[in-house]
Amino acid sequence: MTTITPLRLSRIAAAAAVILSGALLTACAAPRAADASTPPFDTVTVAVAPVALADVATPIDAGGVVQARTTAAITARLLAPVREVRVAPGDRVRKGQTLIVLDGDDLAAAARAAKSTAAAAEQGATAAGADLRAAEAALTLARASHDRIAGLNARHSATAQEFDDAVAALRSAEARVAGASARALQATFAVDSARAASDHARTTESFTTLLAPFDGLVTEKMVEPGNMASPGAPLLRVEDTGRFRLEVRLDESRATTIRTGGAVPVALGAGSSEAAGTVEEVSRSVDADAHAFLVKIALPDLPGLRSGEFGRARFRGATRSVLTVPPSAIVRRGQLTSVFVVENGRARLRLVNARDSEVVAGLTETDIVILSPPPGLADGRRVKVGER
Repeated sequence: MTTITPLRLSRIAAAAAVILSGALLTACAAPRAADASTPPFDTVTVAVAPVALADVATPIDAGGVVQARTTAAITARLLAPVREVRVAPGDRVRKGQTLIVLDGDDLAAAARAAKSTAAAAEQGATAAGADLRAAEAALTLARASHDRIAGLNARHSATAQEFDDAVAALRSAEARVAGASARALQATFAVDSARAASDHARTTESFTTLLAPFDGLVTEKMVEPGNMASPGAPLLRVEDTGRFRLEVRLDESRATTIRTGGAVPVALGAGSSEAAGTVEEVSRSVDADAHAFLVKIALPDLPGLRSGEFGRARFRGATRSVLTVPPSAIVRRGQLTSVFVVENGRARLRLVNARDSEVVAGLTETDIVILSPPPGLADGRRVKVGER
């Protein structure tokens, strides 16, 4: 038995490849040589179109995340135990609806005390006002007595002692009016202060009830009854499900091509459903680490849209000139892409590099391509142009 070594096997494979390549070249050259020596049996009528030069914008694809345009983190404004949580994730809420109730018994007691203090201050102001009116009445009487004694004293009908007593009584009445007036003013200020303290206590007590800031959907719950709520710590998250936007980041080199208000096609969700978005906001700052800027795209009202979903936006990039042919002219066989062109009344097969209807290589602007080539059309076949 003859043993075939790896070296010998590789030489046999190389020889077979050379023989196969020669056979293929011979087979490809044969039809063209035959065409040159013998006329075709008949002429095929074909429709043609010229290769066109068109301006095409290079698309810019960018992935991002769907976010609600309005999202609120419900937080407490005071340190207090959580008494009730009246909603759960997935619940729809209305503006002003009670979401969480905190334990505020001490705050309620303080509010009642402040209210009582305000009522007492109001009563004190009433008493001070009465004292002022009494002092003013006494002043009126003292002034009348003083004027009468002063007249008698001018006619030498009253003694000096009587006149001095009238003057002293008038001065005393004036002092009592001044004191009563000051106390009345002090009582007024005390009422204002007590009312402000009462309002503050009532407002602080209202912080124990957390309300929905707008109509929306509860998306997250971070607290349970019995937990201690801290100021600023989020307890719930609520988002407005009526308005969403897609937030994507683009390379800083694209900053000059994006404009607010421009229409942008987007693909959303696992099913890649198409939708028409609008550029709502373009960030003025560029992330120094990623060298990218944020673009927010307003989305239409789509059923089933949720925050956190992946989306892809396609922006219009810079414009460039390319050669294009009608899609019906392109023939695809496996990995090969070709077109038939008309040269001197014959169909010639051209291998091309094409993306959709754009031809990257293989054709020139002067070429005429055949539309929807007939099944029997071959390289070198005589053709007649029927219509464009």
